[in-house]
Amino acid sequence: MTRLTAFLTRYVVPALTALSENTSMAAIRAGMVSVVPLTIIGGLFLVVSFLPVPGWEAMVAPYASLLQIPVTATFGILGLVACISIAHDLGTRLGQEALVSATMAATVFLLIQIEPTDLTFRTPGLGSQGLFTAIIIALIVVRTQKVFTDRGIVITMPETVPSVVYQSFLSLVPLLFLVVGFWLVRFVAGVDINQVVQAVFGPLVFALNTLPGILVYAFLVSLLWSVGIHGDNALDAIVSPIFLQYLAENVAAMTAGQPLPYVTANGFFTTFVNVGGTGATLALALILVGSRDAAFRQVGRVSLPTQVFQINEPIFFGLPIVLNPVFMMPYVLNALVLTTGSYLLMSWGLIGRPFINVPWTTPPVIGHYLVTGGDWRAAVWGVVSLCLAMAVYYPFAKAAERARVHPPAAPG
Repeated sequence: MTRLTAFLTRYVVPALTALSENTSMAAIRAGMVSVVPLTIIGGLFLVVSFLPVPGWEAMVAPYASLLQIPVTATFGILGLVACISIAHDLGTRLGQEALVSATMAATVFLLIQIEPTDLTFRTPGLGSQGLFTAIIIALIVVRTQKVFTDRGIVITMPETVPSVVYQSFLSLVPLLFLVVGFWLVRFVAGVDINQVVQAVFGPLVFALNTLPGILVYAFLVSLLWSVGIHGDNALDAIVSPIFLQYLAENVAAMTAGQPLPYVTANGFFTTFVNVGGTGATLALALILVGSRDAAFRQVGRVSLPTQVFQINEPIFFGLPIVLNPVFMMPYVLNALVLTTGSYLLMSWGLIGRPFINVPWTTPPVIGHYLVTGGDWRAAVWGVVSLCLAMAVYYPFAKAAERARVHPPAAPG
């Protein structure tokens, strides 16, 4: 473990730190966060439609179409909102007029969603199926805007005109360039940009819904955390669009009365793997509360209230877990154990799959119940998961405790 830590610190950490701090990656993360309220609101109406109460479905049947409207309105524009948000954030970071950046990106994104046959919008592309396209369009548009602005290839107006008019004309030339360029590619050359993007990201989309794929992701996230890198932030820009796409597909399947297709939809990792924080550290806090070592007891007691809400920085840096070989091993192991157990139980149909998005700070067990639309078996698994995590941490915590309470005698 020590050699692995040294290798990661020397070679992997700098590269991933640079990646997580990259301007474009930061903008993508911000854009993905911006669509979360949409999924939560849509999920609330979905819960009302499918409450796990006997006779409820028949009771709400006359209102099913009305209840579906907010679900469609929120999940149906995930791609468009993500495109606008990413462009706005990136425009701000690059010193552009952010509102103009967002408007230009939305225009180009909507342009390529038009069906050539009947000139109507391709509605699936506006939702989760267009998330990767939205990301690429936002990045291209804002970078192009910056090139035109920096090189002065813009129409400038006198400073006396209102700011909104000045900025509008400033965007005219780059917007014309972008519209003509994408129009030529999509409609003259006949290249289906959505299809090309989906094909490029297809292998990754497939892999993250397999047990080996999600285990690799769990390993990387927990390993990065254990060497001091925010593992979720480092990888979120890549995986968030995929997990959101899974969630939207599960929502569509639920409303259509079909089996949910995806196990690792948004909520799987944050709820079923991160039980009380990444690495299920709530379990470690519960163990430390009764430790014979006063410092360990204090860390456990101080961190316990925040861990209930999935915030584990106090124990993570206070114990610490970061760069601590004794606790790094169970920290990573718990992520793999809970990922495997949750995945298999969902695959076998023993607990429900995620289709409701809840805030990541939702306490364990409650989150298990809500994410699966009220599956009591998932809540039971949440309790079992906590017990399993405690069993994994226990021998390591006790070994560390013994080393502190009865330190080895000095030689000689």
